[in-house]
Amino acid sequence: MPRVAAIDCGTNSIRLLVAELTHRDDGTVDLRDLHREMRIVRLGQGVDATGELAPEALERTRAALADYTIAARRKGVERVRMVATSATRDARNRDEFFAMTRETLGVEAEVISGDEEARLSFTGAVGEQDPDDGPFLVVDVGGGSTELVLGDWDGQRATVTAAKSVDVGCVRITERALRSDPPTTDEIAAAREFATGVLEQAFDAVDVAKAKAKTWIGVAGTVTTLSAVAQKLPEYDSERTHLSRLSQAQLFEVSDRLLGEDHEARAANPVIHPGRVDVIGGGALIVRVLAEQLAERGGPAELVVSEHDILDGIALSLA
Repeated sequence: MPRVAAIDCGTNSIRLLVAELTHRDDGTVDLRDLHREMRIVRLGQGVDATGELAPEALERTRAALADYTIAARRKGVERVRMVATSATRDARNRDEFFAMTRETLGVEAEVISGDEEARLSFTGAVGEQDPDDGPFLVVDVGGGSTELVLGDWDGQRATVTAAKSVDVGCVRITERALRSDPPTTDEIAAAREFATGVLEQAFDAVDVAKAKAKTWIGVAGTVTTLSAVAQKLPEYDSERTHLSRLSQAQLFEVSDRLLGEDHEARAANPVIHPGRVDVIGGGALIVRVLAEQLAERGGPAELVVSEHDILDGIALSLA
């Protein structure tokens, strides 16, 4: 039963999963969580405007990674895989990031493609689903990009049939369009127009109508936070958000509420991580546009929220 560490370094956060893998006789693998942790490091700070990773963002990421390295060693980890996504794909000075991660962690970080990011997210998200509820559309709204992946799950293995990554995420859309506090009507309209245009390209590549997608699953921090807000939880509780369901009406209500609040009001909500306070409105807008696009294409109207995502897929890839 090897112990593995999966690290996902995105535009907004860096996350760690330490897990134990058990191989079944049929060739499949069970994953048992030993430790999960998330830090908001905002690696993608300003990348959309400058094209480079900021020195202070690199330092925040290094500090978090140093702590993760210690945690992995204490848990007796034998294999480590770290993947980096949108912010590092876009940065001119990404060699500085590679040097820092190599020195801190002791292994090379991988800058994975958007399609690989989508595949890993899908694998992590569908493991607890009933195969009869497929085909599944898994959506990962990150800081700099959003991934859509369509596929099936037979109870043992996931099969991806279409995937697309597009450059719209909660950090990117906030820095580009939602600059006021709270955003103005014109800013929200511009952000919606931008998100709609980009996501239409994604849905052209991932044809949910042709595939007759039955279940829409959302993963990662934006979606899980929206669930916690919609449920009005007194504190963030992953057991309450995991496999919760949000109707289209709930998604619209939460999106409107968050975009209408100022920073102080959002910061006072105990379920919103301090590092997400300034970008959760942009993330909510993206999820709303996703719901609208799905409705136009006859796709599933209800969003299933999953706490299992790309981290689980990375860990399983080490089996």
